[in-house]
Amino acid sequence: MTLINLLFMPLKKGIIEPDHIVWFSEDLYTLLLRLGTNLLFLTIIIRFLYYPRTKRKDYLFTYYLIGMITFFLCFGLKKLDIDTGMGLGLFAIFGIIRYRTDAIEIKEMTYLFLIIGISVVNALASNQISISEVAVINFTVIGLTFVLENLWLMKHETRKTINYERIDLITPDRHLEMKADLEKRTGLVINRVEVGKIDFLNDTAQVRIFYYGNEQELSDYHVS
Repeated sequence: MTLINLLFMPLKKGIIEPDHIVWFSEDLYTLLLRLGTNLLFLTIIIRFLYYPRTKRKDYLFTYYLIGMITFFLCFGLKKLDIDTGMGLGLFAIFGIIRYRTDAIEIKEMTYLFLIIGISVVNALASNQISISEVAVINFTVIGLTFVLENLWLMKHETRKTINYERIDLITPDRHLEMKADLEKRTGLVINRVEVGKIDFLNDTAQVRIFYYGNEQELSDYHVS
């Protein structure tokens, strides 16, 4: 008996017969339409809103793949009878992962949630929601992100934490000298400086510098 016959032969009495395999469905056109829509809006958010500000290619890889796998998961599960708990459990998966091997800044995490949310909306939109309503949701999110990134929050303050060995300059009366020394050694135009933990045993201190990333000549890696 061939393998194909084994796969499609009727089961014995008392066992539920499995569903037949559907090779083509009209939902394929819906999938392609929504997939194209999702890719379009993901590209606008990731490539034209996020990347020009941060230049982080590693997050481009992450955002695209997470957005697409979220879309396919939601589109596939939409045909099944899932309740609210199942939907919340889907988001809990991403909460468990959290990329514990590398710290993610708040802005990157916000973009990650934005990508997941857009993908879910584009995948789970039912026949009761028109294409124009889905378009309004997508364009509203993109418009708000554009305004916050390029118009309202143009001067985004970035910070870095430095182990500083010149603890003789950390006193308030020598604050300007410390700021000038840090600017000379880092090549950054520093906006303000905060002194954190001080280690007199090793003559070092943790100093946090704040600066505007878009005003710097050097590359900005957005590392705290």
